[in-house]
Amino acid sequence: MGRMGPVSISIAGAARFEDARPFRNERSHLDRPARFVLEFRRLDEFPGLLEVTVMALTPRSLAASLALAAGIVLSATAAGAADGKHAGMVLIPAGEFTMGRDGGPSEEGPAHKLFLPAFHIDRNLVTMKEYARFIQAKGPVGPRGEQYLDLADEDNRIHLIGDRWQVEPGWEDHPASELALPGAVAYCKWLEKRLPSEAEWEKAARGADGRLYPWGNGPPTPELAFFGGWRGESVPVGRYPKGRSPYGVLDMAGQVWEWTRSTSTSYPYDPKDGREDLSAPYPRVTRGGNASSGPEGLTATSRHSVDPGRQARGHAYYGFRCSSRVEMVF
Repeated sequence: MGRMGPVSISIAGAARFEDARPFRNERSHLDRPARFVLEFRRLDEFPGLLEVTVMALTPRSLAASLALAAGIVLSATAAGAADGKHAGMVLIPAGEFTMGRDGGPSEEGPAHKLFLPAFHIDRNLVTMKEYARFIQAKGPVGPRGEQYLDLADEDNRIHLIGDRWQVEPGWEDHPASELALPGAVAYCKWLEKRLPSEAEWEKAARGADGRLYPWGNGPPTPELAFFGGWRGESVPVGRYPKGRSPYGVLDMAGQVWEWTRSTSTSYPYDPKDGREDLSAPYPRVTRGGNASSGPEGLTATSRHSVDPGRQARGHAYYGFRCSSRVEMVF
């Protein structure tokens, strides 16, 4: 991680950040001063991971110090997200949000509350130039013959020129496309990340207030998202800051449908019922709509199902972004 950012807390005792400078505050949020020490250190063998050692004198102070440590780690993670594998990612805080909606298409209901732990998600869609670096490292076909890039499709924009995989000029910052689901999964794994679940995607898109679109409840307009074109059309990522989600995530409506790791299973959503098992040979959900989607397809609740056969092939209108768990060691 990079240098710790400022953290607003009240404690009695001492906390040492990774630079070993003491932190002291004589106020306490407890009735009586808690007695504990928190020590923080970088784990050089796991870059970006922070280890927290808690030393407490009473059970009460142990509980208080654990809660405090979690808050410090999350604050520090947010401040340091510009470094390491979290570069370009946004921290989505732990908590409950409303998933799905009532009164829309049947597959989007019922609306229900779901708690998710904190996670990071890419601010932008993965671009052509980023995906080309992965293809350079891993090739267009996986170890079991799975397709990472559809070279035969005329819409493919990444080509082998000499000994380098290169993007056609002008397409470098467009969303990566003509990639199959196995390619998206492998790319995220290559960066020590993962493909987001459908639930993670929706929370990152709509926040905790139940809004219909990433920007709020108003209908889509040309200044909020890229839509109104044909399926497979795209523009460089990040051009629509006014359409950002409550957490600042961009292009979550329009552009390209985004792969998730979740199967197309009915609601209520249960992360533990097997729907997030990538080995399951079932239809999977993509999110966010594409350039040809109408207002209903651009909502933060819209679900588009892709059968296994189509998952295995590249298409110009499917892209992705990665997510990552927030790691804490106590």
